[in-house]
Amino acid sequence: MSQDTTGITNDRSGPDSVAADRPRKDRPWLFRTYAGHSTAKASNALYRTNLSKGQTGLSVAFDLPTQTGYDSDHELAQGEVGKVGVPVSHLGDMRMLFDDIPLEQMNTSMTINATAPWLLALYIAVAEEQGADVSKLQGTVQNDIIKEYLSRGTYVCPPRPSLRMITDVAAYTREHLPKWNPMNVCSYHLQEAGATPEQELAFALATAIAVLDDLKEKVPAEAFPTMVGRISFFVNAGIRFVTEMCKMRAFVELWDEITRERYGVTDPKFRRFRYGVQVNSLGLTEQQPENNVYRILIEMLAVTLSKNARARAVQLPAWNEALGLPRPFDQQWSLRMQQILAYETDLLEYDDLFDENPAVERKVAALKEGARAELDTLDSMGGAIEAIEYMKSRLVEANAERIAKIEAGETVVVGVNKWTTGEPSPLTAGDGGIMKADPEAEADQIARLKAWRESRNEPAVQAALKELREAAASGANVMPASIKAAKAGATTSEWGDVVRAAFGQYRGPTGVSSNPSNRTEGLEDIREEVARVSAALGRKLKFLVGKPGLDGHSNGAEQIAARARDCGMDIAYEGIRLTPAEIVAAAKADDAHVVGLSILSGSHIPLIEELMRQMKEAGLSHIPVVAGGIIPEEDAAHLRAIGVARVYTPKDFELNRIMFDIVALVDPASQAAE
Repeated sequence: MSQDTTGITNDRSGPDSVAADRPRKDRPWLFRTYAGHSTAKASNALYRTNLSKGQTGLSVAFDLPTQTGYDSDHELAQGEVGKVGVPVSHLGDMRMLFDDIPLEQMNTSMTINATAPWLLALYIAVAEEQGADVSKLQGTVQNDIIKEYLSRGTYVCPPRPSLRMITDVAAYTREHLPKWNPMNVCSYHLQEAGATPEQELAFALATAIAVLDDLKEKVPAEAFPTMVGRISFFVNAGIRFVTEMCKMRAFVELWDEITRERYGVTDPKFRRFRYGVQVNSLGLTEQQPENNVYRILIEMLAVTLSKNARARAVQLPAWNEALGLPRPFDQQWSLRMQQILAYETDLLEYDDLFDENPAVERKVAALKEGARAELDTLDSMGGAIEAIEYMKSRLVEANAERIAKIEAGETVVVGVNKWTTGEPSPLTAGDGGIMKADPEAEADQIARLKAWRESRNEPAVQAALKELREAAASGANVMPASIKAAKAGATTSEWGDVVRAAFGQYRGPTGVSSNPSNRTEGLEDIREEVARVSAALGRKLKFLVGKPGLDGHSNGAEQIAARARDCGMDIAYEGIRLTPAEIVAAAKADDAHVVGLSILSGSHIPLIEELMRQMKEAGLSHIPVVAGGIIPEEDAAHLRAIGVARVYTPKDFELNRIMFDIVALVDPASQAAE
């Protein structure tokens, strides 16, 4: 747990400070800010600044090429370098990232999954260079591939070999990094993909079960309870305060039950539900963004007020994340929210405030019942690994229901579908309320990467990669060979190429079937329009939905594809991680009437510029292109100027209106009128 680094003592002055029976004040949770951008040097400066402001742990965001096993100069990395996190292509980048930060004294969380063995190997190599005792390293690698198949999309290999690498990391840490959390079961992105509380509980617990079942075969029986105790969770807290608080209590009770009954763990300290949290980003609004401050505070209360289910680490989004990249001030503001709650209030001085509350007990029981029903379904399918397609479809359905309720006004979102008029926000004046990415960062990163390759000992690199290939093929633990490759100077792409060759690549399910749903509310008029225009076109309106680049946040694309399908359009949606050339080829092969692009990583300008160029070269300029994502207005204006027909951002939540727009773009009658 974190130490009090503010200089404020736990004693308080005032008439009640002499109460002898007041419980000892608890230490606060770890204060973190999820951060990383542009380059390792820029991110290092940000980390050291945040630590000086009272942050007590690091939470590292890696860019999409790093997360998916590519170097910064790879074809698929174009436009993605340093956008959603820090690029780390080799040991030199990792060394720069933690310059002047003593890793033996730090608690570092790394949000990394498919390439977790590699990034942990680089981290260990840097720690050894610093002279650290590796056995004292504290922190976490997320290392949860299953939620990547379901929600975030940074997977590389198929499920079974991915599970093997998860447990290779866990088994290695048991022997060499005993204080390290080798896996952070991440239900955060499940809720971001639309999961109900029951689904979030069940899918996360099923993931932990799949990992522990596999890990049990890799560690001595006497060490297994300790490893159960090293599994941690990373959860989401949404705006429905009571439900979210009860969900955390349900997590605690279900995890205790599973570890005791399924795995026979008798020591309560190894059955403890250990979790960190980032509160909900899905509910942050582009409209009236200042309201997000209140949302974030309420969501934080859900994971801190209940002492018996309190988070051990908290990181908060910034108020402006629906607009773009937060500035240092915005991250500081989120950090101050935690510090005020922990140090100015008396929250940490009291026992659990909700014990024996009948309303809370009823809600917790109901959530546990729903989660157990989902767990039974997953068990009947062979567990989480075998049920990925089922879970993905459930998430898409749940998210569609959530969006439909907002559209219908059944779920109120202040400033979005109710009380929508108001004063302009002064917080967005000037620079637009967001930080602009350094346009030179990608070129700088690539130049240093090329210099690194030229200066390294190439025979040593190839020998280390050969050992890694042999370990992958033989079933040996991949961690020792990964560490050797890291020290030799291998790059992220080279490590990724080895595991891709050994285990194969994978394209996850989209959750969007070809069969329309039974939903009819609000769709009658748009279905009639689709039918009319399809008749005029001589065939069903063909809508190609594509996600160029490495962005795996597919929620928006899935919901657009599902709604268009339900409206009667002929949908082509192959999922994530497509090049502009692949999308253009599909548009030509499918004779698409409209192409829709979804990009949330901030790489919309270079990727869409390239796609529009290739559309023109292929003679497809007559096909309208629409785009959606977190796109600032000045970028939207640029996209429209190069020929993009429509640009949608998070404020455009009315999917039926978007459907009408798409139909109008290809309606022969509308085109004739123009």
